[in-house]
Amino acid sequence: MSTSFHLLADAPAQLLPARELMAFTLASHIILVPLGVAFPFITLVMHYRGLRRKDATALLLARRWSAVMAVQFALGIVTGTVLSFEFGLLWPGLMGRWGDVFGIGFGVEAWAFFLEAVLIAIYLYGWRRLKPRTHFLLGLPLPAAALLGAFGILAANSWMNTPQGFSLDSEGNPVDVNVWKAIFTPMFGPQYWHFVVAMILTAGFMVSGVYAVGWLRGRRDHYHRLGFAVPFTIAAVATPVQFVLGDSIARSVFHKQPVKFAAMEIVWETDTRVPEYLFGRLQEDGTVKGGIKIPLLDSFLAGFSPDTKVVGLTSVPADQRPTATQATIAHWAFDIMVLIGSALVLLALWYGLVWLRHRRLPGSKWFYGPAACAGVASVVAVESGWIATEVGRQPWIVYQNMRVAEAVTSTRSTTLWITLGVVMLVYVFLFGSFLVILLKMRTRWRLADQERAAGGPPHAPEADTPYGPRAPVPAGDGSGGAVRGEDGRP
Repeated sequence: MSTSFHLLADAPAQLLPARELMAFTLASHIILVPLGVAFPFITLVMHYRGLRRKDATALLLARRWSAVMAVQFALGIVTGTVLSFEFGLLWPGLMGRWGDVFGIGFGVEAWAFFLEAVLIAIYLYGWRRLKPRTHFLLGLPLPAAALLGAFGILAANSWMNTPQGFSLDSEGNPVDVNVWKAIFTPMFGPQYWHFVVAMILTAGFMVSGVYAVGWLRGRRDHYHRLGFAVPFTIAAVATPVQFVLGDSIARSVFHKQPVKFAAMEIVWETDTRVPEYLFGRLQEDGTVKGGIKIPLLDSFLAGFSPDTKVVGLTSVPADQRPTATQATIAHWAFDIMVLIGSALVLLALWYGLVWLRHRRLPGSKWFYGPAACAGVASVVAVESGWIATEVGRQPWIVYQNMRVAEAVTSTRSTTLWITLGVVMLVYVFLFGSFLVILLKMRTRWRLADQERAAGGPPHAPEADTPYGPRAPVPAGDGSGGAVRGEDGRP
């Protein structure tokens, strides 16, 4: 009988549904995180361009993006709050024993969330009501608040990966907590900057992808070109930086969490001259099925030398390392993330070369097709990165200090499975509503632009600004009705 089966049989019945529930809610929430962390920054860049160049189109885009930002933030509050409750409800052992050590990160994130909500409200309210410069300056703290929220979450997660800042008493409980050491753990810096840049490039590709689709459908006016160029340029600049940071964090894992690194690279025995496997499946006996084997590469990537020793999974007992199945999941997730990152680097280089040579946007549909898919691909890469991080740490919820099975709730497994089903239905409704709202906003804005363009030069969509009186636009299908403003409201 396999080692994985024995370990599964020994696990509490609540463990699997609790992990599935946490994984589903986290995977759902993380779709919104790039927009929450980086979209305010991209919006303010567009806002600055509009003010600096007196570009009404840029200001119009910034205003519309701020409305999307607010809707996304409202949904993020719901999904983020669910995650916060799950930490206490699903993992009482973790929070009960270790909450005093790493809980400060969640406190920072909560304050940042509250601050961001206030700042978004002020920013939305300021359109047409504040002076342009004052309005822009009041929006500048928004990216900082978003980064502060990411700081809190990554501080907690990096502590779980490399816990420090405490001593253990005779009963194994943490005492003498050093808050600064608990926040700034060895993995905090690599994880934080890798995460932040990932959010910037993912948000940039997500936003620009909308306008890339518009380009493919023949919408190539200044509005769509600018809506594509600004976020895509930000993402293109961030992509090679992220590639370097990704290499850096992989080396940090190699040094600080060697068993996790072994899982991500499906290394069974500690050795030098270790090959790299692209995909492939680790078997219970340590062999690898399938995949592409590249001799020596894993050792070389880890230490710039084929003689670099790479720690294998068998360096620790079976109950202190990921199972073969978990290692394979972490490995595939890691390879998918790297593969997508490499493709995005090539796309960014294509964009940069065209701009440097011709000082214009690419004109080929072969470019805009991948550009339209880059946002979805970036989200998949982010999801894969979290899977590699969390699955590769198994069986530890606090690395080498507490196992996941020790932290799980005592609630009946049947109740947890029912809760998972209910949460999935609620999330389908929430995300479906979010999509419907975005589509209705898009339709309203497109109708407003068409009606304004048909009304003549004074009310062309590229001539109006979000400051001062609104231009009157007929509502509905143009056949009459109440007079409404640019955003479709009376």
